[in-house]
Amino acid sequence: MRILLLVAALTVATGAAAQPLPAEPPLLRELPAQVSPERLRADIARMVSFGTRHTLSETRSDKRGIGAARRWVAAEFASIGKDCGGCLTVATPSAVVTAPPRVPTPTEIVDVLAIQRGTTDPDRVVIISGHLDSRVTDVMDFKSDAPGANDDASGVAAVLEAARVLSKHRFAATIVYAALSGEEQGLHGGKILADYAAQQGWRVVANLNNDIVGNTEGVGGVRDNTHVRVFSEGTRAIETPEEANRRRYNGGEVDSPSRQVARYLDGLADRYLTNFDVVMVYRTDRFGRGGDQVRMLEAGYPAVRVTEATENYNRQHQDLRTEKEIRYGDTLDGVDFPYLAQVTRLNILGLAALAAAPAPPTGVDISGAVTADTTVKWTPAPDAAAYRVWWRGTTDPTWRYSRVVPPTGEAKLTGVNIDDWFFGVSAVGRDGHESPVVFPGAPGRWAREAPAPAAR
Repeated sequence: MRILLLVAALTVATGAAAQPLPAEPPLLRELPAQVSPERLRADIARMVSFGTRHTLSETRSDKRGIGAARRWVAAEFASIGKDCGGCLTVATPSAVVTAPPRVPTPTEIVDVLAIQRGTTDPDRVVIISGHLDSRVTDVMDFKSDAPGANDDASGVAAVLEAARVLSKHRFAATIVYAALSGEEQGLHGGKILADYAAQQGWRVVANLNNDIVGNTEGVGGVRDNTHVRVFSEGTRAIETPEEANRRRYNGGEVDSPSRQVARYLDGLADRYLTNFDVVMVYRTDRFGRGGDQVRMLEAGYPAVRVTEATENYNRQHQDLRTEKEIRYGDTLDGVDFPYLAQVTRLNILGLAALAAAPAPPTGVDISGAVTADTTVKWTPAPDAAAYRVWWRGTTDPTWRYSRVVPPTGEAKLTGVNIDDWFFGVSAVGRDGHESPVVFPGAPGRWAREAPAPAAR
């Protein structure tokens, strides 16, 4: 019986192949070559030169501490904005935090953002982030040198390079480049970013949080420079008990918006990068650990964590020292810059594709119980030239079959039984850019859905 169902699905998919999509957008082929490993190295070397970037460190000096580091990032954003004719607005949202034991006294924690406003749908936002602060073995030691070359100057360098490359182009949605503070002391920078997004009324499509993205040598000497891990939550952090009950019955445990963003990045790597692949990890973060994307998820925004394939724990959260011929500490020589350039390219592709595509479809729903067919519905939007209906086996990790349909808001999959497949819908723009897939109902709903923008 399963074979017959598969034959039916393949028949529909093959028949749909004759329906052409808009031509592939050339921009995504061009962007990877614009990333510079040399600029990434220079940025990390500059951040390391501040000695420590601990959240509780010096803020008045221009040469040492978190204050000098964040002012340098702001100046870099301003310079990039000047080069693109004022296309970037620098913002420094902050909060005075007291959160014992890691922030024992009132401390101002400041994020540094560069905002590249979208041309036609500016309230729709995609974000790349990394955290600027660093630490050594004792999380409260704010005086010792804490280079933080990989954790997480590598992530901030990717943010800066993304701004340099993408500021030369214009996109429908807004792109936000974010250097966050306070991560090591309790993910405070992520909370400040989430609060700021809510205050601005942003409809966040995705936050790509880059944390520890430049190392290729593991503790045991194993090297991996061809993979990057993308962590994503399975069910939405803001899911209600009623939504959870429905999900447990009908499925959707692996189809949150964040999980679809991970699949989206995986597809971009397969199509546009050479010898570099995404390893999707079905966890919000590494086991028992966390990053700033957690605060975005808690606020209802789709977010993923991008992290190198193999971590070296001798170089994370360590005092600078040598013991038994083993060097400890997060120094510049532990960063593989060609590898970091590949991770940066993946981020840039993700940001560009998400910002240029139509918004993810809203109102996605399915019906077809006690029939041999499945009907998929969604709310049409004026910026979508077509839609693609997707389906896959319930144990498949990625979407397998698709059918391109007109922007009518409804499609019937004849002979595809609703009981045996998972379904989704993506929106395709007139220039060929395509949104992530949206799973039906609450499990797949992008948070803070808003009406589609008027046609312009």
